[in-house]
Amino acid sequence: MSLLSRVKDETENLLDSLTGTPLAQISLAQSIERCQKVVAAYDYSFYWGSLLLPWPKRAAMWAVYAWFRQKDEQIDRAGSRIAKQQLLQRWFQQLEAMFSCGQPAITTDIALLDAIERYQLTIEPFKDMLRGQQMSLDLDRYQTWEEVRLYCYLVGGTVGLVSASILSDSPEPDSCEALVTFGIAMQITNILQDVGADARQGKIYLSLEDLKRFRYSVKDIFRAVTNREWTALISYEIQRARALYKQVEVGLEKLPKDVLYPMWAAWALYQQPLKAIERDGYNTFGKRPVIPLLWKVNALIWAWWRSHRRSSAPSSAAP
Repeated sequence: MSLLSRVKDETENLLDSLTGTPLAQISLAQSIERCQKVVAAYDYSFYWGSLLLPWPKRAAMWAVYAWFRQKDEQIDRAGSRIAKQQLLQRWFQQLEAMFSCGQPAITTDIALLDAIERYQLTIEPFKDMLRGQQMSLDLDRYQTWEEVRLYCYLVGGTVGLVSASILSDSPEPDSCEALVTFGIAMQITNILQDVGADARQGKIYLSLEDLKRFRYSVKDIFRAVTNREWTALISYEIQRARALYKQVEVGLEKLPKDVLYPMWAAWALYQQPLKAIERDGYNTFGKRPVIPLLWKVNALIWAWWRSHRRSSAPSSAAP
């Protein structure tokens, strides 16, 4: 079994799945290393962007990402609805134990506990993420954009809310709101990339009211129909996502200088799948769109410029 597979298959018990070491004997450094591997395994863009963060903010973001991502992956693989429900119930209990008693459940929780203490993180955003998983379990259709946005807040915006306390000692309201909106925009981007994959699991995260507006049916999604109606629908959703990314700009400018470069890099990089969907003719029923290396390099160069320019200077669109 590969290291990646072993990281992804880590079981929630008292023993570390790689070394057999009891959790009480696992060091903070070992836990952070595991978090780093989880991030690198699941989201290469986030991982390389996180390397631009100063330490210990970098370690804290790895720990937060690992907690959120492992829950998302594990529930996807849980199988039956009963198994998923049992997982959620156990995670709520483990979360309470972690915040009230400092009790980790798996290796990566040790690093998260350090982040919780260091940055005074609160339990509610983590609970909200689990509520988002419950929402996904309860619903396979979303009637309105407001329902979709709520789901995106619960599973994506909460990451931004937690990040605000890590990235800034005293985050301004504008920055908190921007990071929450950033998380929502990223989740919408994920939805647009994964229409086909979600449909194969019986899930549709585009609102039914939007489908109706563009005269595109649920049956069309399951049949992977790409026509003028589909193009118009996805183009509309892409513009909605871009409008959310645009709202993030003012709040990002108010973050501390030591995190501006990685945050602008993330802001530019996470919009690139939208451009790639357009390049590929709006067909999102197969694999996720491939982002050329040149696009990524240009985004990093642009982000460096954007993070060093004066706030009063004219803005420039991300590459």
